Amino acid sequence: MSASIERLGPEDTALVAGRIAGAFTALKVTRWLVPDANKRESVLAGDFEILVDHAMRHGLVYGTADRSAVAVWFPSVGEPAPPPPDYDARLAAACGEWTDRFQHLDELFAANHPHDDHHHLAFLAVEPDRQGHGLGTALLKHHHAWLDANDMPAYLEASDPRSRDLYARNGYRAREPFRVPDGTPFWPMWREPAGR
Repeated sequence: MSASIERLGPEDTALVAGRIAGAFTALKVTRWLVPDANKRESVLAGDFEILVDHAMRHGLVYGTADRSAVAVWFPSVGEPAPPPPDYDARLAAACGEWTDRFQHLDELFAANHPHDDHHHLAFLAVEPDRQGHGLGTALLKHHHAWLDANDMPAYLEASDPRSRDLYARNGYRAREPFRVPDGTPFWPMWREPAGR
């Protein structure tokens, strides 16, 4: 399937955050992050909006023309980007009683993040009823073309076996997983640019 991919701008921030939350609500790790199923999607959307807003300034946000699939990348080259402004206060406002769980996850991500230059795929999300139609792969291939042309590796954290396998099919190699307190794994994955 061929999908038209566009770079998205700040006006799409809330839509992108909502798309990610909608796709991630069913993941096992989000049940640990926000145990209350009735509040899970809105809390996740609030957290993701902070990160997507930051990516609009310091990263790259892409989507299919109909916005049913989105990808959020952060270049990690040389000096790291500054943290999102007022992050702690904004995180607490978005996540409420579960803020400590999101902070714990942030610490796990930071402890396992590679230091070599790369682009970090923070989020790849496809609307649930559009999954399995090649949209995620189209978004990956779109940015991989730039990465390969510029000899730049990529990194991500896969949150479930299905996404881990998708990324493996697209050139990523899984490393030893790390786990949140309930035992749910994340697989750090690294992709060397084609030709390396």
